[in-house]
Amino acid sequence: MAERISEIYSLLIPLLDGRLIIPRSCVAEVVGFNTPSEMPGAPPWYLGTFAWGSRNIPLISFEGTCGQTIPPLTGRTRVVVLFALGSQIEGGYYGMVSQGFPQLVRVSADILRPDPTRTFPERTPIISQVRMINEAPWIPDLERIEEMISEETSVLVE
Repeated sequence: MAERISEIYSLLIPLLDGRLIIPRSCVAEVVGFNTPSEMPGAPPWYLGTFAWGSRNIPLISFEGTCGQTIPPLTGRTRVVVLFALGSQIEGGYYGMVSQGFPQLVRVSADILRPDPTRTFPERTPIISQVRMINEAPWIPDLERIEEMISEETSVLVE
């Protein structure tokens, strides 16, 4: 009987001081950075709206959503365009700034383990940290991020 192998293609997204791991199926595209249109009154992590194709989508800094300093934007900065999981974000997409080129990886139960060595505050958009060979990426709480974007967008529109 053949052994069933279960793998998930994922992206390791570089941050200033770490990496996120996100299933590839959540990512619409990775594009070069262009300066977003500012959103007056928005918190610093909500960088504005970003032109992606014929759409303007919200653009965020993950580090900023965690209360950390927002890293400088450089020539290596990329935008990871994510599919919204729910219906809270108008248009169904948003962008997250990446501090370099995301890396495609195949993840299976053989190489991914929980890493309880670090805990995160309750409202931080991080579900947990995992151990993966020589990496310790964070699993972001994409639903929490979408909730944060939705809350700010509704406040800014009112």
